[in-house]
Amino acid sequence: MHRFRLTLSAFLLSVLPAAHALAGAEAAIGVAMDDFSYTDTSAEPANQTVAHERRLSAFMAALRRDVGADGRYRLAPSVQDGAAFKVIGGIQKTSTLVQWAKVAVIDVGARKIVMDKLYTFRGDSDEAWERAEIFVSREVMAALGTPAPVALAVFEFELDDNTAAPAAGLAAADASYLAEVTNSVRDALVQSGRYRIVDVNGASGEAVTRHALRDCNGCEAAIAQTLGADQSLIGVVRRVSRTEYTLGFQVRDARTGAVVSRGDSGLRMGADYSWKRGAVRLVSERLIESQ
Repeated sequence: MHRFRLTLSAFLLSVLPAAHALAGAEAAIGVAMDDFSYTDTSAEPANQTVAHERRLSAFMAALRRDVGADGRYRLAPSVQDGAAFKVIGGIQKTSTLVQWAKVAVIDVGARKIVMDKLYTFRGDSDEAWERAEIFVSREVMAALGTPAPVALAVFEFELDDNTAAPAAGLAAADASYLAEVTNSVRDALVQSGRYRIVDVNGASGEAVTRHALRDCNGCEAAIAQTLGADQSLIGVVRRVSRTEYTLGFQVRDARTGAVVSRGDSGLRMGADYSWKRGAVRLVSERLIESQ
């Protein structure tokens, strides 16, 4: 069986770096499924290529039908089309009566394999293939039942400058540090496997353009819902002095606007270049690890 492998690592490298950008307004979870490969190493004299192609086609049609029939999921053409899961596999005939099936399910948002199994089934008839599909279908559906990542709209962190003479607008250095904070927090959330980051570049409204979501009485939740997110996250860096700052964040349910999580740091001493470290630690401790 050493020749029968799925190139999972190559797949992960090729498609998952862009996983953080996937977003969609559909309630159903997208599942992409490529046709399984087929290899015949049985050395049987009879050429059964046509029969195998027909049975494999019927196998894939039935597997897609089973997944699509569950209202929690929708079949997506590819990961680039918003699929949260990717199903790949292959079947190998090793002898007249023995076949192997290798199947993997990949959680695209979490960048991890949630199922990777090798099955054996006897027979090379229509009935044998049908039985194999029923069993594989159940296994795939069980793997898809893993809690899907929460679609989270993480808005740009904002600066609340309480020093005696705040500069008009954001200084270039402040804007750069805030961007680092936002990107680092998003990365930490994706790496946790619990969240899928929704692109907020399409967000509009005065509170967004003025970087004042912290003062809009929860309007970020409604904005996040229009972007297809389950939840929203806003964060703020409060500058008390040039060497003192606090950090805070708040997560709301996009549908109801209810606060589902919040965190606030104590007074911290440090320069602005340490905002990123403090924000990642706060979100990790109060949001990711607390769930």
